[in-house]
Amino acid sequence: MQTYETRHRVAHGAEDMYALVANVEDYPTFLPLCEALDIVGRETIDGKEVLTAKMEIGYKLIRERFTSRVTLDPEFRAILVEYVDGPFEHLENRWVFEPHDTGGSEIDFFIAYKFRSRIFERLVGSLFDKAVRKYTDAFEARADQVYGTKSGAFTS
Repeated sequence: MQTYETRHRVAHGAEDMYALVANVEDYPTFLPLCEALDIVGRETIDGKEVLTAKMEIGYKLIRERFTSRVTLDPEFRAILVEYVDGPFEHLENRWVFEPHDTGGSEIDFFIAYKFRSRIFERLVGSLFDKAVRKYTDAFEARADQVYGTKSGAFTS
């Protein structure tokens, strides 16, 4: 199983970053490999919004769709994504956004995944790995577009 985790400080506030990542419908406009995303279910469980989302990932001629359950927890500024169906044997990722005393925030991002098919893993495994390692950068760049570039950006 592949895993990746990073803590990354950004100049944007925790509430803004949480809202940006929670807005999954916008992912196809900026997220690496994300070709399409459809919300196919929406419910509230224990005060948290839970989405069922179908995402299409692709690169050149390779396309694959998978379904995940996205739990949005605004109280703790946390997002949990759990695998439901598709080309993975396992997929889970977590986001936590913590305010920083400088006015920015710290993003804690974790992902663990394993492809069901070794052939598919050979075709896209390294590409997918490179893409997920760029996710926090992609969201930070998107935050700069949406909220404006912040001066004094942080480094990890």
